[in-house]
Amino acid sequence: MMEKAWWFLLIGTLLTFIALARGPIRRLPMTGAMIYIAVGFAIGPAGSGLVATDLASRPGLLAVLAEIGLVVSLFSIGMHLRVPLRNALWLLPLRLGIPAMLVTIALLTGFSLVATGASIGVALFLAAVLAPTDPVLANELRVEHAGDDEPVRFALSGEGGLNDGTAYPFALLGLALCGAHQAGISSGATFAGVAVWGIVSAIGSGWLLAIVFVKAVFVLRTRYGEAIGLDGFLALGLMSAAYGVAIFIHVFGFVAVFAAGVALRHEELRATGDKPPVEVLENMERGEKSDVAKDPERAHAYLAEAMMGFTLEMERIAELSLMLVTGCVVSAHWREMIAWSAVLPALFLFFIARPLSVWLVMAGSQADRQQRHLIGWMGIRGVGAFYYIAMGIDEAGEMLRPLLPMVLDAITLSVFLHGATAGVALKRYLRNR
Repeated sequence: MMEKAWWFLLIGTLLTFIALARGPIRRLPMTGAMIYIAVGFAIGPAGSGLVATDLASRPGLLAVLAEIGLVVSLFSIGMHLRVPLRNALWLLPLRLGIPAMLVTIALLTGFSLVATGASIGVALFLAAVLAPTDPVLANELRVEHAGDDEPVRFALSGEGGLNDGTAYPFALLGLALCGAHQAGISSGATFAGVAVWGIVSAIGSGWLLAIVFVKAVFVLRTRYGEAIGLDGFLALGLMSAAYGVAIFIHVFGFVAVFAAGVALRHEELRATGDKPPVEVLENMERGEKSDVAKDPERAHAYLAEAMMGFTLEMERIAELSLMLVTGCVVSAHWREMIAWSAVLPALFLFFIARPLSVWLVMAGSQADRQQRHLIGWMGIRGVGAFYYIAMGIDEAGEMLRPLLPMVLDAITLSVFLHGATAGVALKRYLRNR
């Protein structure tokens, strides 16, 4: 009973503190994720022992928790990207989300083979785990509102939405090379087929489902006055359905959820036009919400903004929960994490692989020198890496367990290094502009 009381007190205090201290936290070189992971460490085995067991002993559960957080975050990011698809700005996240990630995977695989002596399967899986940037922790770098077209924020947001899904086939290939038959990859041709089918069909299924969803809700609201309210249920319903359909047809669910978010926003953009949705809804009184939801001229904007607001709150809760869990796992494995063999992959990733891959793929793009420097440094790692390592250990067992300290080092160093510098660097960049 006392343990339950401590948990309620801890979560209540943490939530209240973050809400009240949000302003000072944003002004300081720190983030909420730093606080969450530190608290997680303090309550873990190396601290107070409130969580006395090693949570990594249940990798399947950890993978599911991280999976849920990623689904919410990817859908939210997609809904923020309110820029027409024909706009050349989309080329920036596409360059980062696919070719830059491929270069990063190649560099990390080579480094792991040479520096750690790992087998090709283990080295490739580690590279696939660490290559994607994180959509959950990059709040300071994300586009600030739907329609924000600042190139650096847009590029990093779109990259985070894309590469958690596009890294999946390489993780599967690494598992297959490690002997995990669940991976379903038996040859190079199978890998190519899985990758192409998984990405293209995921985009198509997520996009189609979102369009059907929006049109159905629009008709029900504007013609019949039905389906009004519970916009949070609608958001959860669409993202869950998009993810479920993707799994059912054996394509990449993370890509499908991101595509669903982008498609829903672009249905709103097509209906509303150049006028931002906040302007369309700016004169709405609280008591008018049901009338606005039924208004054909404002229904799309109301639906998109209501769903996006709900997913943002869900995303913050997911960040808190998953960083607390990560801190607890770090608390159980900190001794393994301080070995140079565990730290080196993260250092190589942050200071060599990430900057080099960005500079290579951004050659000839509209990003200037200062923007490339900033994007090259701000490759935040977090929940995506945590999901992949938990999934890998659940699938391949002891063969991949030695990678856990390396991944935890990458996440922890990213939370503190990038968290301490992201806001400062972005403010300096924007001030210079």
